[in-house]
Amino acid sequence: MDSSPISRRATAFHDLKSFTVVRDFIWHSPYTERYTDPAILDFTFGNPHDMPMPEYVDALRDAITPQNKDWFAYKDYVPAAQEAAAASLERLLRMPFAPEDILLTTGGFAAIATALKTAADPGDEVIYSLPPWFLYEGLAAEAGLTPVRVMIDMETFDLDVDAIAAAITPRTRVVIVNTPNNPTGRIYPPETLQRLATVLEEASVRNGRRISLISDEPYNRIVFDGARFRSPAEFYPYTFIAYSYGKTHLAPGQRIGYIALPPTMPDREAVRAAVMQLQIVAGWAFPNAVMQYALPRLEQFTIDIDRLQRRRDRLVDALTESGYSVHRPEGTFYLWVRSPIGDDAAFARQLTEHDIFVLPGYMFETPGFFRICLTANDDMVERSLPGFAVAIKQAQTEKLTFIST
Repeated sequence: MDSSPISRRATAFHDLKSFTVVRDFIWHSPYTERYTDPAILDFTFGNPHDMPMPEYVDALRDAITPQNKDWFAYKDYVPAAQEAAAASLERLLRMPFAPEDILLTTGGFAAIATALKTAADPGDEVIYSLPPWFLYEGLAAEAGLTPVRVMIDMETFDLDVDAIAAAITPRTRVVIVNTPNNPTGRIYPPETLQRLATVLEEASVRNGRRISLISDEPYNRIVFDGARFRSPAEFYPYTFIAYSYGKTHLAPGQRIGYIALPPTMPDREAVRAAVMQLQIVAGWAFPNAVMQYALPRLEQFTIDIDRLQRRRDRLVDALTESGYSVHRPEGTFYLWVRSPIGDDAAFARQLTEHDIFVLPGYMFETPGFFRICLTANDDMVERSLPGFAVAIKQAQTEKLTFIST
């Protein structure tokens, strides 16, 4: 008799390396022991290191005050929230989104999970590019899908559309694109997105099955240098946009986001019904009432992008001067830095000797790099610079010593 009370579904995640390395970093690492220590310089995850914006707090405080007896009754999608999100997305992408095509979810995380199950059946394949957000494989596995990985162009950090085309098989049902990209900060240009749309349309016709695209874009408002963000939904009608307000307001613990269906998508009414049904059977996976009431106010402001850009420039310039090879991101709040030694995990450990904590590239299935999160505050950035400079000098000295011997 199998006496275990745990299902095979639950234990399967023990075998997913991309999942377990993140789990172990959070639960069983030097970071676990010190993450509450005010002395550390925390560049790991996209958590806030300053107090929340007053506008954000005010919006939630006002939203929690009941205006009628049904204020806290069951809610699926609050129309005023859908209308505000649709208007905002229309301004950003210059496409006429209908409010009913904004399907509110408990964050972008749930938006991706729900879109995967809407578009694909167990046994189908989902393609995504490396380096990825580190939970794509876990979400695919939970949905019963087979992940297929391709590399980006490591010189430009652009999508490798030819590699995606080569990876498509008759079982391919979904392609995930993350733009602006976490961790590289790359905004994929319209020429690339148009090529991808052509590849997906041709492959769909060839396979006799529609390939859907999930555009994971929680950073589409966090762009630098006056860049215009372009969404894959502008070029490929069968696109599910997954968005999260947790990035825009640096409040990831307050869960609200959405799946947006572009006005060019055929059969949107059927897709809307499918998404809603999946949210119901997933445990009523709609955002809570207060977050939905607050959403029209939340659409009126973001974190200080100019300040974030100044922080980006300060770190990129200082790290480059110290000898690091670092890409200047076009969006997001991350820097993707080449490790000065091949073992990115070892170099990340070396940085902890200076109280600096980063995420090594192996956590993104792309060894040889590390990620710095720009949500660290300005004081942490300034205090980190001497440690970064000493660490790379140590690494270069040890490398030269090893070569000479």
